Amino acid sequence: MPSPSTAGLQCLFLLVTSCCQTSQDSNFNPFMQYIIDSALGQESFQPEMQRQKRNMLIFDLPPMEYTVDIELSLQDSSYLEPIKDYFKKLSLPVSTNISNVEMTVSNINVTTVCLPSGENSSCCSCEDGYAWPSSECHHLMACPSASPAHNLPCGFRKEMPFSGPYCEPRTEDSCGMGKPSVMNMSVRLETDFWDDLRNSSSDLYRKFKADLEKAFNAGYGCLPGFVSATVTGFRRGSVFVNYEVKAGAANFHQIANSNKMVPQFVDGSYQLNPTTFTTEITDQTNFIVRPVDIFEGDTVKLICEINSTSENVIWQHFDQIISPSSRHLVENKLSRRTSRSILKIINVTMEDAGSYTCTFSTSNRFHTLLYKATKTIAVSPLYIISNLNDINVTCNSPEMQKSSLILSCCIDKHLSSLTGDWKVNGAINITGVSSCSSNCTEYKLNISDSLCIAEKSGTVTTYTCELQTGHGATRSHRIRVKYYREAQVTISSSTKSLVSEGHGFSVMCESDVSNYESISWKILSGSTTITIDCGTCIKNSKFPATSVLKVKNATREWNGTYTCTFSQKYSESSANVTIEVIRLPPKQQIVIIPIEASIRCKMQQTLECCVNDTGDYNVTFVVQQKEFQAGENKKGKYFCYTYNYTEKECGKDNLTAYCKFINRLGQEVNSENISLNLIPDQEVSCSDNLGIGREGGTLKKPCCVSDVFTRGYIIYKCYNKSWRREKDYCVSVSVNNLLTSAQDLVNSPQAKAMLPKYLAELMENTKKELSDVNSSSANLDAIVNILDMVSSIPANAEESIIQNFLSTVDLVVADSTTKAWDDLNKETKQKILNSVENFSLSLQPVNNTIPHVLANTLQLQGIVVTEHSNTDYYKNFSSTENLTVTVLISENEIQTLTQNSTIVSVMYSNLGHILPGNKDGHVNGLVISTTVSSNRTPNFNVSMTFAKKNMSLTRPRCVFWNFTLNGGDWDTHGCTPTESNDSVICFCNHLTSFSILMSYEQSSRFRPEDVITYICLGISILSLVACIIIESLVWKHVTNNTTSYMRHVCILNIATSLLIANVWFLVIASIKDTNQQISRDTCLVATFFMHLFYLCVFFWMLSLGLILFYRLVFILHNTSKTAQKALAFCLGYGCPFVIAVITIAVTLPRNNYTTTDFCWLNWNESKAHLAFIIPALMIVTTNLFITAVVIIKILRPTIGDRSSKQERNSLFQIGKSVAILTPLLGLTWGLGLLTVIKNHSALKILFDLLNGLQGLFILVFGTLWDKKILEALLKRNSVSKWSSQQTKSSSLILVTPMLAMSYPFSRTFNNLCGKTGKYTVSSSEPSSSSSENTSKAYSLLN
Repeated sequence: MPSPSTAGLQCLFLLVTSCCQTSQDSNFNPFMQYIIDSALGQESFQPEMQRQKRNMLIFDLPPMEYTVDIELSLQDSSYLEPIKDYFKKLSLPVSTNISNVEMTVSNINVTTVCLPSGENSSCCSCEDGYAWPSSECHHLMACPSASPAHNLPCGFRKEMPFSGPYCEPRTEDSCGMGKPSVMNMSVRLETDFWDDLRNSSSDLYRKFKADLEKAFNAGYGCLPGFVSATVTGFRRGSVFVNYEVKAGAANFHQIANSNKMVPQFVDGSYQLNPTTFTTEITDQTNFIVRPVDIFEGDTVKLICEINSTSENVIWQHFDQIISPSSRHLVENKLSRRTSRSILKIINVTMEDAGSYTCTFSTSNRFHTLLYKATKTIAVSPLYIISNLNDINVTCNSPEMQKSSLILSCCIDKHLSSLTGDWKVNGAINITGVSSCSSNCTEYKLNISDSLCIAEKSGTVTTYTCELQTGHGATRSHRIRVKYYREAQVTISSSTKSLVSEGHGFSVMCESDVSNYESISWKILSGSTTITIDCGTCIKNSKFPATSVLKVKNATREWNGTYTCTFSQKYSESSANVTIEVIRLPPKQQIVIIPIEASIRCKMQQTLECCVNDTGDYNVTFVVQQKEFQAGENKKGKYFCYTYNYTEKECGKDNLTAYCKFINRLGQEVNSENISLNLIPDQEVSCSDNLGIGREGGTLKKPCCVSDVFTRGYIIYKCYNKSWRREKDYCVSVSVNNLLTSAQDLVNSPQAKAMLPKYLAELMENTKKELSDVNSSSANLDAIVNILDMVSSIPANAEESIIQNFLSTVDLVVADSTTKAWDDLNKETKQKILNSVENFSLSLQPVNNTIPHVLANTLQLQGIVVTEHSNTDYYKNFSSTENLTVTVLISENEIQTLTQNSTIVSVMYSNLGHILPGNKDGHVNGLVISTTVSSNRTPNFNVSMTFAKKNMSLTRPRCVFWNFTLNGGDWDTHGCTPTESNDSVICFCNHLTSFSILMSYEQSSRFRPEDVITYICLGISILSLVACIIIESLVWKHVTNNTTSYMRHVCILNIATSLLIANVWFLVIASIKDTNQQISRDTCLVATFFMHLFYLCVFFWMLSLGLILFYRLVFILHNTSKTAQKALAFCLGYGCPFVIAVITIAVTLPRNNYTTTDFCWLNWNESKAHLAFIIPALMIVTTNLFITAVVIIKILRPTIGDRSSKQERNSLFQIGKSVAILTPLLGLTWGLGLLTVIKNHSALKILFDLLNGLQGLFILVFGTLWDKKILEALLKRNSVSKWSSQQTKSSSLILVTPMLAMSYPFSRTFNNLCGKTGKYTVSSSEPSSSSSENTSKAYSLLN
């Protein structure tokens, strides 16, 4: 090869194809020398080749074909064409033998021609039929010289020395041979824009297009695979030229190099700006989306790759640029020839669907290149379709044991990466085997009887299938399988299949499966099957799974085969037992003849018992415990049993007989007693077919109307030797039938189902019998008993049922029945109220509602308590007389009730004449009853507002009907009234039937205790006022030392507190005794202040006692006046206030702060009275202790006194201390405890007397008997006589014991105590201590 430094060197590359055959010891050297010698003459490379030969392995080769690239360098370009022509004309093949090498040259072609192009570079081009290899395509840069002639190939710059690769025979894979791509390009012309450039048919447009296309074709003609350059349009700014270039894949540098060449071919008048070239390539980006099928939740990768290097990548969703985030991750990779960008979208959603564009951009000063690609992705929701959703499986059924259940979850597309997993969660852990396909996962259950536990039957096992797409999307679906087990049911009876009519029995059904949904009972009697619907006769329980049918009174309807069925959703399990009801007549249906009668000795008396059906009975009559067999005969539709009884013992007066029915089970029933009165023959006055009797005697017979016995009786009286009907208490036939039907209904298996029809019949018949009801108490009594019986049957809260029941009640309480009610006892009267309450309790809501029903004088309203019950229960009732009553139960009380319980209120406007008032007053308003079906708290507060019926009545009392009080009476317990002008508000802490009692105003009538109380209170109030006035007048004169000051402070506050308390008490008592109503708020305020200030009296007394104790015991200790006063006020007012506030705060919310009849602390319900009694007793006890200490100190003996004299002095001082300290310190209040324990009138009078006069005691002993107070009063009035008298007696005063009084008073007191004359105390030194103590005590009270 020539030296690279050879100037003007022309290169010609030859492609030589030859075959050669060498011997074993030959090498390539002769061949190479031959080719070189042929091409270059004698320019020798022989030495180098010989050096290589020594390093070569010599071996024999088979004949092979070789293609050899040979480079020819020429210094004169004029030899280029001749050489090319020479090779073209060379006759081939040519064979030769060089150094035993047989060689044939088959083809010689010129492939690549390089011409000098600047320093160290050349411009190379391929000959016809040859092209650059594809690996060199991106490295080809067009030579900067002008475009070659149209028929000449493009030259590309190559660095020298050029070492290949050379042009190769053109194939489909050669550079520029692929499918051309379209590059959208633009460039700006710095010239004005003309509108003609918008019109493609204008001359200007055509000129611009032609000139520019020529330049573009010339400039881009050397791009690899160039096809054409076409102008597509012009736009403003100044003039932008849009054009398309079709060429092979070109990189940025190739396009930029071509852009530089374009201005060379553009006329200068176009003013092309060479820095404004922009290229957009849309078909050279490899855009890949993974996965192909995208579901919500997948992680999606969008991959863009170009065969060019670009670091700038922009991703767009629609027109929105995507910024990196936690869901959008961008990864760019740059290699030597390619650029790749990956957009990862995590947890893709439906909003992520749409078009995505990736844009690679590369730019320099003269050119901007954009690679753009757009893909639209579709995101599909991952829906799971299962073959089953919720299914019920009976796991121990034969069908399920044979064929297993298969659960499946599928999606609507086939995915090779789809996987599935199953999870099992439930009490019954039945698992299976899973399998998965391209769009489904299946789970075949292994259902086993052993896994299906009876206790867990009816529970749900959840099977969760979870499908994963393999790219992040996961969806799960739950299939709920409720496993049932066919129950094993056993049944047993308490009667061993036989029971007598009228007797009770029970049947128990038990299942090994507790999760049943319902239990039903049926009776098959003959060909008739009835469903048992008797309300409360069936009790079901879950653990254990049992159902007990309890029949209290068997009738013939209960005869048959009993089947109890435990129902689950898709299975039922039953058991049955047969029970035969043996006839036995009910006691109330046995008619006795006679009921009461007179008989003669040794004369036959027919005794008869009749029933309305026959049976295998053994009937006997029992008279005086002797049994006699009865004979049977039929009377009409009745079967009667008779016996002719003869009494042989004539000395007896009254006999009792009854008939006994015994069935084949040996069970018996006795009739009502027959009363027989034995009378002598001579006393018989009446004698006929009715019977015999004395004059004025009575005979009682059963009722019989048209050969039909009815309930009740007829009383006959013997008058003038003949029987007259005295009283007819017979029930009519229709009412009797209703009564019999009611008894059958209550005991019927279908009581609840038959109740609506019966109530309608009852109401209609009661309306028809209204005239008889008015005249017959028996009919009225029977209907009340019917209502009482049927009220216990649970009834659906349907308007028609409630209407019929209330209408029947309205008929029997109408004003027209008043006379009939007068003949009935209180028990019957209160039955009507009890029956309505029971009916209200038995109402079962329909659609969670209780209808509002009006039946003339009765109204019913109610609610059902649900989880959404967040309001008060407030119901307003109004009668035809415009009387009203409202019921209010707070939301807080309602929330204590269980869900689905009911609150029902019934208003009666015409019940006052049936349930009259008592000694406390008359019913003066409507009657309202409120019932709650669920258990409630012991104190369930309800507020009712009653409108007054008679405004002239006063003293209202809130009352309720107490069924247990005196056989039924109005009671005030737990209720507090508050009166307004025309209404009374009642606050009660329980539920039942309420009303108000009020009485006429009467003249005031005072009891002896009241008289004493008012007189004593008046004296006490006046005395306390005087005490306060005197203390204020002499205050400065009597408070000259700390002890005296504190004493008078206590006395003044005791007087003030007692005065306020007594005034409150007197005002409230006077209002109460004058029959005026006190409002509830006023009563609360009065009670609070009386409680507070009576306590203040005690605590100030305690303060006085503690000061006395302190001065006597702690003689040498001294405390400041301020400290003592502060402690006294805290004790005197602070402690009472705390006690009073706590008391009202605890009891007022429960409405039991005060009593119902007076404004004072409650005792019965809340024991609030203890908040006064306990502090009072504690203070009294403390003051007793202090009194004892004072007495001991006073009685301390002095030296020099004789024993007898000391004893007399002790008695004197004890009597004076008790006489003074006891009323002053409130010891008499201890009598209050005795009045609470034992309510004795003498104790109460004594207590009222002593406590009422306590104000007088405070005035006399605390004020008037105080020497200093009297002295101060005298000084204020300038009476010198009293002053001199005080001076004379000063020596006596100094030795007078504690509480010493001025001389006249002292003498009077001594006379009262039986002590006359004077006594003195020795003044010797040893007695100084005693004298000092006495002086201390004296100064306390002065």
